[in-house]
Amino acid sequence: MTTTAVPVTTRKDWSSDQEVRWCPGCGDYSILAAVQMLLPDLGVRRESTVFLSGIGCAARFPYYMNTYGLHSIHGRAPAIATGLATTRPDLDVWVVTGDGDALSIGGNHLIHALRRNVRITILMFNNQIYGLTKGQYSPTSEVAKVTKSTPFGSVDAPFNPVSLALGAEATFVARTHDMDRAHMQETFRRAHEHDGAAFVEVYQNCNVFNDGAFAEITGKEVRSDMLIPLHHGEPIRFGAESQRGVVQRSDGRLEIVDVAEVGEGALLVHDEQRADPGLAFALSRLANGPHQPTPIGVFRSVERSEYGEEMERQITVAQDRRGVGDLATLFRSGSSWTVD
Repeated sequence: MTTTAVPVTTRKDWSSDQEVRWCPGCGDYSILAAVQMLLPDLGVRRESTVFLSGIGCAARFPYYMNTYGLHSIHGRAPAIATGLATTRPDLDVWVVTGDGDALSIGGNHLIHALRRNVRITILMFNNQIYGLTKGQYSPTSEVAKVTKSTPFGSVDAPFNPVSLALGAEATFVARTHDMDRAHMQETFRRAHEHDGAAFVEVYQNCNVFNDGAFAEITGKEVRSDMLIPLHHGEPIRFGAESQRGVVQRSDGRLEIVDVAEVGEGALLVHDEQRADPGLAFALSRLANGPHQPTPIGVFRSVERSEYGEEMERQITVAQDRRGVGDLATLFRSGSSWTVD
């Protein structure tokens, strides 16, 4: 059997004819550009690619992709993606969601898609606010956040999305941000290549309702000193001159140190392939918020049985034992009635 070569495409081929309608200056524009520019390099077909979304600013994404897509209902995109990915394993299924959509009403759908290890790529735009509904606090907003729905300040402790995904035993977990296209594209590439559920948190600026939420760590002038790049098999170092690093103390606690004081040999070596997610979880808790040095990159990438393959295996085993099923016969088995 011969297969037709994947046609050469450009960003223009992946861009729909719909006018992009986010607020001017929104971080979503840079994420959209990163995805549209990456897809031609992935060796995939537009007719085999699907973008699913829920409700929120991020949920407009499928309209702007010249692929199949569905703008679904609030929080349910991972559930719809699960059904699609398990019945059509030939498709590349992407879920685009936001912190409110994914972690509030969609929280259960998200964690179960991750624990089941369904072959879907989830991009979660985190701007720490509800943008579409005009600025209410979200599940990732910091304590004491003053918004239209919390005029005296939020009393809710926020979710850490990376910690949540790791706690759900996701097999691929990463973080990137909307100010670095190259980092986004490499992170999205690795997520797409992963055989299972991939979760990527994207720090995304909402310049209307939560402007500068991540400026303390993603601004060009501070980025080298505030973002901690994670590279598998390498000591964890950061800073303009790689002068700072991360060590693990005897009690398991992670700590940021000056490399000159402890020596490079004392630094923690990142292991994204470690079966136990405990160390990746500790890295996700290194910063208490986007105002402290924050790890970025791939936290975890491990192999585990993919849900759709396991489901198909069970169906095959059942058919081998009982033969190919006959739906009409099943309907008429046992007690049945004919109504005239």
